[in-house]
Amino acid sequence: MGLVESDRQTVNQTRRGFLHQLGLTAFATGLDQQIPGVAHARADRGPEALGVSSVAVHAFLDAVAASPHEMHSLIIAHKGLAAASGWWAPYRANAPHRLYSLSKSFTCTAVGFAIAEGRLRLTDKVVDFFPGQAPKQIGENLTALRVEHLLTMSVGQENDTTPVVTREQDWVRTFLALPIRFPPGSVFLYNSAATYMLSAIVQTVTGAKVVDYLRPRFFDPLGLPKMVWSECPRGINCGGWGLSATTDTLSKFGQFYLQKGRWNGRQLLPAAWIEEATSFKIQQPPAPSQDLAQLRKDSDWHQGYGYQFWRCRHEGFRGDGAFGQYCIVLPELETVVAITSRTLDMQGLLNLVWDHLLPGLHDKALPADPASSQRLSTQLSSLSLKPPEGARSSPRQAQRAEYAINPNSLGIDELILAFEADACRIEFRIGQCVYAVTCGIGRWHDGETELPGTPPEFTELIGTYVNPKGPAKLAAAGAWKDVDTFQMQWRYYETPHLDNVTLRFDADKIEVAFLNSLTQMAATVHPETRPTLKGSKRT
Repeated sequence: MGLVESDRQTVNQTRRGFLHQLGLTAFATGLDQQIPGVAHARADRGPEALGVSSVAVHAFLDAVAASPHEMHSLIIAHKGLAAASGWWAPYRANAPHRLYSLSKSFTCTAVGFAIAEGRLRLTDKVVDFFPGQAPKQIGENLTALRVEHLLTMSVGQENDTTPVVTREQDWVRTFLALPIRFPPGSVFLYNSAATYMLSAIVQTVTGAKVVDYLRPRFFDPLGLPKMVWSECPRGINCGGWGLSATTDTLSKFGQFYLQKGRWNGRQLLPAAWIEEATSFKIQQPPAPSQDLAQLRKDSDWHQGYGYQFWRCRHEGFRGDGAFGQYCIVLPELETVVAITSRTLDMQGLLNLVWDHLLPGLHDKALPADPASSQRLSTQLSSLSLKPPEGARSSPRQAQRAEYAINPNSLGIDELILAFEADACRIEFRIGQCVYAVTCGIGRWHDGETELPGTPPEFTELIGTYVNPKGPAKLAAAGAWKDVDTFQMQWRYYETPHLDNVTLRFDADKIEVAFLNSLTQMAATVHPETRPTLKGSKRT
């Protein structure tokens, strides 16, 4: 429904005032038709009723299955309703998933609320928020650094400062002390520490951590569950990473931005902020040997950057995080695609979205296709990641066996194994502490563990701090690869990560080898953090 003239004038006045508050010198004229807020809900008919082709979704799922990408969850929302959704077991709908850099887009949302409430402006100087932590000599470029430059990743620092900042106790002081080579706003450089500074600014001006500040303003109105967000040593949410959320939360987050900040009839965040945050602000530079014109055709990382959102091909925008966490918003198609996954080729997975899902999105309802719809429903309800394959038993297995473990860096001194018909329990003893994992044989078994080094944590490798942790939830499965080798997979289903754990038996000797999913990266980025354990059976 269009706006009457009096309403249009009121909204335009509000938008002009908000843009003035942002500190912008100009704003776009005109106003898009307001999209009414709708609760996110599952469609009660086939995807075709919403204008989504079941055949296209099925083709996407088949393409993923044939690719090196490992999907964990998917929600396709079209016109405010979930046209298709699924989770690859042992991942599940009610479990939050670590978002990595997709956290940045939530931090941007907190900045938007703080600006709307008059607590800060885009043009505010960064050093003015931290007078006690600024260096004694404040250079010209640091003086010129504004909130907007943090949002657009255009601080002007020569390198990503995150590895340096996170090795210290006071991240703010360290960030402000580092040199800024280029004038702020002149050069794009992806820098997670810049987003941390946004989180620190929000906490400074509101007195609340970002995760708490967003709760009454954003999380509660959207009906989102409790959030967990990692912190720096001084108790500030990391901002650029560390948030965990369910796939449904990602879908609602994208729908909120698609609806220009409106939800269930309430304008929670000014539409002007949504427009500013998701529009082109700065160009990502190509490498010296690359052609920008060609990259603009092929790369979703060269479409421009907004405020902690990437622009996409096909006139979309997205938040994304390492290893394949996506919230993709396609305004022209009224579509949100939320994905959690594990991949080292994030462009490759996006290409599958464009190649297979995009052609299946339509403005109007499609003719009913009961056969394809039913086939898709069956496929979505049976998605699963395969447990290790092999024999269910071996002469090597015993009801209970104890092994004395040779000295190692983890301090594990004893290993106890107990096999049953469909499970294996493995206990690692460090002094008086026992860390146990029960592994299903040929099936996933849910549990949790606090064994040191689990789950593999990428952000801990950036710096020396360790996030507060409780037990890591996992699903474990195993099988006998051969008569002497029992192979397990421990999937930490609240993260993209897993451990492959191999037990090798030789007479009364045992070897326990760990290979986690992060070792796919270069060893200089992620060296193996746990040793291979060796020991002898106790009689």
